[in-house]
Amino acid sequence: MHTDIESNIKRISATLPKEVTLIAVSKYHPIESIEVAYRAGQRHFGESKAQDLRIKQQALPHDIAWHFIGHLQSNKIKYIAPFVHLIHSIDSLRLLQEVDKHACRQQRRIGCLLQIHIACEETKFGFSPDECMAMLEGEEWRKLENVEIRGLMCMASNTNDTAQIEREFNDVKSLFDRIRNRFFADKDSFNILSAGMSEDYQIAIKAGSTHIRIGSDIFGEPQKS
Repeated sequence: MHTDIESNIKRISATLPKEVTLIAVSKYHPIESIEVAYRAGQRHFGESKAQDLRIKQQALPHDIAWHFIGHLQSNKIKYIAPFVHLIHSIDSLRLLQEVDKHACRQQRRIGCLLQIHIACEETKFGFSPDECMAMLEGEEWRKLENVEIRGLMCMASNTNDTAQIEREFNDVKSLFDRIRNRFFADKDSFNILSAGMSEDYQIAIKAGSTHIRIGSDIFGEPQKS
């Protein structure tokens, strides 16, 4: 199993353009598996539960860049604010404001991505494109000094229709470009498009994704408790 994790990371990394960041999605996987990936050179990991992330961060090397990729509840921000590298799942102005408060208490500036809902499934979170534009036009976010909007995140529909997936990713890339040109033209830091998982990351990269989130293709299927 350990050999598989190492070889999977090397295999996937070898296919990626140098500007694409591989995030190993370690949720549901034990610390031992993350240690194997770390020894193989992996430094970016993604978790979706704040308390699990805190436990793993305390137990593992502190040069790991931890990405929070799940739905974030306001009352859980305190667990990750001291160390989180990037929050991928901001889905409201209110949540962004709460992250700003906790980042201020930690005397940090936390990078955040706005999650865009493009999939057909109603269960997925995120702004609609119109909601995202309206939030940015509202200008309230500009008052926040301890968060930095770094880009967008999305998840494509769970479908075998690759044309639909490609269309969804391209739509988000178009939205990313519009937002960057309109609101962040003077900020080089707005440069992240987090799109693509094990099943569709190659399509996402073609559409312009800079960060891909790979779980099962690295660690295998998780043993959920």
